[in-house]
Parts: sequence; structure tokens; C-alpha cells
Amino acid sequence: MGTGHARQIHSGNVPGATLNAVADPFSDITKFGEGVKGFRSAEEMMTSGEIDAVIIATPHYSHTTLGIAALEAGLHVLVEKPISVHKADAERLIAAHKNPKQVFAAMFNVRTEPVFQKLRELITTGELGEIRRINWIVTTWFRTDAYYRSGGWRATWEGEGGGVLLNQCPHNLDLLYWLFGMPSSVRAFCRLGHYHDIEVEDDVTAYLEYPNGANGVFITTTGEAPGTNRLEIAAERGRIVLEGGKLDWTRTVVPVSEFCRNAKTPFTSPEVWNVEIPVRGGGEQHRGIMKNFVNAILNDEPLIAPAAEGIYSVELANAMLSSQFLDAKVELPLDGAHYQRLLEEKIAASPRSKKNQ
Repeated sequence: MGTGHARQIHSGNVPGATLNAVADPFSDITKFGEGVKGFRSAEEMMTSGEIDAVIIATPHYSHTTLGIAALEAGLHVLVEKPISVHKADAERLIAAHKNPKQVFAAMFNVRTEPVFQKLRELITTGELGEIRRINWIVTTWFRTDAYYRSGGWRATWEGEGGGVLLNQCPHNLDLLYWLFGMPSSVRAFCRLGHYHDIEVEDDVTAYLEYPNGANGVFITTTGEAPGTNRLEIAAERGRIVLEGGKLDWTRTVVPVSEFCRNAKTPFTSPEVWNVEIPVRGGGEQHRGIMKNFVNAILNDEPLIAPAAEGIYSVELANAMLSSQFLDAKVELPLDGAHYQRLLEEKIAASPRSKKNQ
């Protein structure tokens, strides 16, 4: 991802930003040509005086350490998802952001999509009424065995900290928080290495309970094809479905609970209107987040995805895995230190850990 972001900036696709330097201990640091300095050490680059902002796009665990180093160096920081592997690290990273003049953002690029922005507007303005149920099936993350063999850090507790929840689904988990807030409890069933020869989760079914009494189901995997991406919401004003980039709303003429109380006959249901919500165009995705990051630095533009909000997708992933590890429902807020210990136990017992090889 780092190469892609660097190319966008170097090509002039992010107005106001100039690619001044890159750091990579393994790959070609001269590929961007003259005028772009190359460093083998990220810390050396961050303290070189050559840059005033940095994008961190590295394996997951280093998001925390490099993020803290960048903030302490006085840089503006844009960190890839997830902002950390576990909640305790996310708390440490967020705590390092002490200077409000430093812009600290996360790469939650799906927030730029107009269809999700419109859905959030319908929820936050109360147009849908109180949410009763959420059902998100997102199984379009199919990955092959070759994908998991493409990097030694992939699909291990030590290298990646998890599987589909930590790699593919941070965007979906971020949107769950962004749209609906945090649940009060989670009960999840995470199958480890079910479809692939890996030690982490590649198939997840989670049940969520929310403070207002709503419930939700979240299903994801990297082992199904063709996949489905369907978000269905039942609310006081009917049902809304997001699928195929379209929002279809079956809107009740009166709120469901009001109709339920006042109906005079036993076998009836509220009158509905079928409404297709108009949504124009697509979002700018990664480029949109980078443009917003630069505009926040130069023009005080509000951030689309403040890094501090990145803790919630991490917490949801941790809660689902914790529920599997403990075979129990997990209450939120999650005890970050306790989950860190559970994860460390998984690493210590892993035959794929470098310590055990």
C-alpha cells in the first residue's frame, strides 16, 4: 500500500503534497527517481528534517511503534488500517498525540464513499428512526493460499495479529462503529484456518448487542466465492438494504412501533413506500483520505477519519477474537490489557512464531 500511496503523491494526484522521501528496509528505495530521498530506517527518515508529514503503511504491529515515533518527532501522521493490532497498543498510540496542531489521521478510505455517507446521514438525522437490527454479510474478501504465502508475516499471530478481522475487515468494522456506534457486547465464532493453512481466523460469525436493545449479525470470510456484500438494517421507519452500491429503502408510512400499538386487527402490517435513495458517483478512496489529510494540515479542514476513532475497529476485532478464545460473550468496553495477554499466549504457543522455530 505504501508504494501506491507514494505514487499518487509523486504523480501530483494529491494537491499540496510533495513526495520528499521514502523509507523501506527491504525494497528499492530509489524507484521514484531523483529528488526523492531513500532511507533504510523509518526512524532516520522521520528525524532527518526532510519531511513534515508521513504515511505509515507497514506490517500491523509497527503501526504503533512507528506512529509514536512520528508523533514524537513532531510530524503530521496518516496511519494505515488497523491503527494497531490490539486495543492496548491503540491506546498507547493515541496517547502519544499530545499536540493538537499535529494532524493525526487514519486510512479509513471507505468513509469517502457517497453511499455510506448517505446512509450515515439517514441514521444520524433520525430519518430511519431507532435501529432495531443490523445484518451485514461481507464475504467478498476471498483470498488464495498463494496470497497467504506472499509474506512471512501474513496470517500469523506474531506477524499480523489476526486474519480476516485484522487485515480485510478493519474497513467494515470501522463502518459498523461509524454508522451504528459501539455494541455493548459481542459473542463471536471465529474458525481458525478453516479454509486455508493458516493459524488465524478466516471465517467469522458474530452476534452484537447494542445499548438500545438492537442486535446485529456480522459475517465474513476469506474462503467463499462468489461472495456477498449486503448490509440490511431494520429500523422504526422500515428496512434499508445496501447492496451493489445501491440503497433501497422500504419505508413505512408510520413508525413500526406506533403501528404495532394502534392496529385494530391481528394480521396486518404497515403500509410502505419503496424508495431508491439516489447516490451519485464513487468516493476517492485512498486519494480522498490523503487529500483530506493534506487539507487538514494546510487549511484546517475537518478530518474524515481521525486516527483516534481507529481504536473502535481494533476493539471490535479484539472482542470477536476474545469471544472465540474464551468461548463466551464479551462485554464492551474491552479490557485491552487482558486481550493483549490472550494474544501473547497465542504467539507463545504458535509453531509459526520466530521464537519457536
